[in-house]
Amino acid sequence: MTRSLTRRCFLVLGSAFAASPVFAQAKRPIGIIGAGHIGGTVGALWVKAGHPVMFSSRNPAELKALVAKLGPLAHAGTVAEAIRFGSAVFVAVPYAALPQIGADNRAALKGKVVLDACNAIVARDGAMAQQALAEGVGVASQKYLAGTHLVRAFNTLNYRVLEAEANRPPPRLAVPIAGDDPAAVRVAEDLVRDAGFDPVLVGGLASARKFQQRGDPGYGQQVDAATLRKTLGLAP
Repeated sequence: MTRSLTRRCFLVLGSAFAASPVFAQAKRPIGIIGAGHIGGTVGALWVKAGHPVMFSSRNPAELKALVAKLGPLAHAGTVAEAIRFGSAVFVAVPYAALPQIGADNRAALKGKVVLDACNAIVARDGAMAQQALAEGVGVASQKYLAGTHLVRAFNTLNYRVLEAEANRPPPRLAVPIAGDDPAAVRVAEDLVRDAGFDPVLVGGLASARKFQQRGDPGYGQQVDAATLRKTLGLAP
């Protein structure tokens, strides 16, 4: 085979691989801190969308059944391993755990895009939850996870709703988000879409007050994006 013919063959093969859905776009690796109902459900949706996901636990062996069910894109590890694994990190733990997670992993988390789904519940998390609600949960979470590019997301709906309504026919279910860093917000918007929902940017982290707990106008709303924007007084 001549050199020119060999080169043409490689070009054809390269074009075929580039056109293949498998090679067309590398999916963002995601680390999950808290593989419970919310973390497990949203993480599974990202795996189904083609993202490599590492679920974490103090005892990763407990996650073997979950990752085996989800296939080769799913992995199990420690919290530290999940943070290293992910170019984005999803946190879904009881709110009282956030300060320790931030303190233990400050260096590893620095500069990471972090999606925060943790809800401050006074009956469970005590006085620090009450303080966070008064301060604004988005602002408080950024303080606890200092150095991260934080976006509030996926904290308003029950995991059963997320599981049942993901990728429904248009109009898709809306997920409100809030963040101060525009680049991190764009990452979060893409990940919300990949999970099968439409993101609605409410504003900066301070605006996450609008959907931080039951009774807030953006919390628990099982509606499409246009309806949620109208409810929250946002531009169409």
